Amino acid sequence: MSGPQPRSLRVGALRPNQLLHTYGVGSVADLPSLSVLTLGLAHWDLTHSMPVTEDRLLTAVRRRLGGQVESLRLPPHLPETSDLFADWTRVGVPVALFPTWLRCSDTRCNRLAPADSGLFELLSSPYQPDRARYVHSCRGNGNSRPTAVPARFVLACDNGHLDDFPWSYVAHGGMDPGAGHSLTLAERGSTGEAANIFISCECKASRPMSVAIGLHAEKTLPACRGRHPHLGTYEPCDAPTRTLALGATNSWFAMQLRVFSLPRSEHPVDQVVAKFWSSELHLLAGLDADTAKKIMQTQACWGELRPYGADRVWAAIQRRSTAEPDDESEDDDDLRKPEWLAFTAGTSTELPDFTTRPEPVPHQHRRWLRSVVLVPRLREVSALYGFTRIDAPEWDVLDTPDRRRAPLTHGKPTWLPCAEMRGEGIFLRVDEESVVEWEHRPEVKQREQLLIRAHDLWRAQRKLAPEQWPGLRYVLLHTFAHVLIRELALECGYSAAGIGERVYAWAGDTPTAGVLLYTAAPDSEGTLGGLVSLGRTDRLGQLVERALDAARLCSSDPLCAEHDPTVHARLSAAACHACLFAAETSCERGNHYLDRALLVDTLTDPGSGFFAR
Repeated sequence: MSGPQPRSLRVGALRPNQLLHTYGVGSVADLPSLSVLTLGLAHWDLTHSMPVTEDRLLTAVRRRLGGQVESLRLPPHLPETSDLFADWTRVGVPVALFPTWLRCSDTRCNRLAPADSGLFELLSSPYQPDRARYVHSCRGNGNSRPTAVPARFVLACDNGHLDDFPWSYVAHGGMDPGAGHSLTLAERGSTGEAANIFISCECKASRPMSVAIGLHAEKTLPACRGRHPHLGTYEPCDAPTRTLALGATNSWFAMQLRVFSLPRSEHPVDQVVAKFWSSELHLLAGLDADTAKKIMQTQACWGELRPYGADRVWAAIQRRSTAEPDDESEDDDDLRKPEWLAFTAGTSTELPDFTTRPEPVPHQHRRWLRSVVLVPRLREVSALYGFTRIDAPEWDVLDTPDRRRAPLTHGKPTWLPCAEMRGEGIFLRVDEESVVEWEHRPEVKQREQLLIRAHDLWRAQRKLAPEQWPGLRYVLLHTFAHVLIRELALECGYSAAGIGERVYAWAGDTPTAGVLLYTAAPDSEGTLGGLVSLGRTDRLGQLVERALDAARLCSSDPLCAEHDPTVHARLSAAACHACLFAAETSCERGNHYLDRALLVDTLTDPGSGFFAR
């Protein structure tokens, strides 16, 4: 990661995958002595940013952001070497200092001022970039210059804006005293609470931070200036501002689209040709064989094509050029249907990015479980197309309003950052007839009406139309995925936060009922095999039994089982942190639409569960 200073200083390091999930565009990264903000896409140097080919994902991105999006790219990166003057030291993601106000760490000084006030000096460390820091010239303990640390608070609004905290404005009771005032920020107690943190001025004005937090904030804080510091722009905004602690988890929420790489052909060489067809190889189809073979070896994709040889690649190009156009379901906004068809094909697939093997269903679960598919290899590609602040995007529960989605660049983006992850998974297909029979039970229909009322109340509180109910089978399968994640985490070697879910549940002409539980990592090729091994017939049956037994009784019962979602307009019923809630990295809907009563017998609702005794 490089800074936007004139000398392009390196100020730290992050993993490429973190630039999408944790420290993406517009987010604040807390380094050991600095706090920096990732700048917009217009500031990125794409010289060492590799394009990623994933047509389904690119099509979905274009639906949301427009057809001008040309490509998906990995963050710029070069492998590190021992040469500190090599090109890799000048490759990274641009950042800017934020917040721009600093405080002297010497408790006898506590001076608070902007970084460009002339009171602070930036000390770089080319051999150890993480030690880059600002120092204050007050000469603290031992006659050394104390480190200047970032100010502890910033301003934000739910329209995605972020700004420096108005220190002078708050210290002087909502007035602008003009230039020339010296501020300090000091704690007068040992608890660290806002009431004990005071902003003071040399003119004797002083206010505690508590006046800028909670109910008092509306009268104390100024209006939002509509600032996007990652873009360097301002725009009109009428939303109230809110004080956030530096590093608060609600200061940045990623908005992503994710897809699995699916097979395009039965043969590996055809698969690779299809992967690079639209970007590079389609231009070779109209050339003669000798010319095309020479040119293909100069293309960026030749590294993946070389193992097959020029003759086999040319034959695959010829087959591709005469084949029917691929149906990428561009008119279908649902990315899951092609994945469902791939997992339920019933045949084995052996490709580098997608390997599936059907497994016999455990005999004790043949009544409701139709098929099991082991997925030793899969590739997931995710693209960052925006972010929100204060409130997280409502994971497919509703479309996040455009006013809340902060942009990644000026105007319309022509490319988006993405990340590749490879891993393994287990796909379980539930018998459709069993699901339909369960959906028509009187007890289940009664439970469904309760959940629909809660769903409508939840949307009414947000002034949304009462629609987009995902369906009863979704709640069932989503709950089943959560209880199974907890049980798998005890056996497979991965943490529960490292196991994700993909729920396939919709009715209609082509009904689906299934779940994919998978794990993926950005820094490993293939898989460790710990999750796939649990999907074998001799192990899966016992795991499912234990997961269902654990779900029947929650440590928070009877409170959990008796929870009425309509009381507080919740999207989940019999569900809590003790029994069902999963990590944000695992759940695709932010722990919405969960209910143990639809899965198993509970203390208050026996008989409505799919696995009721």
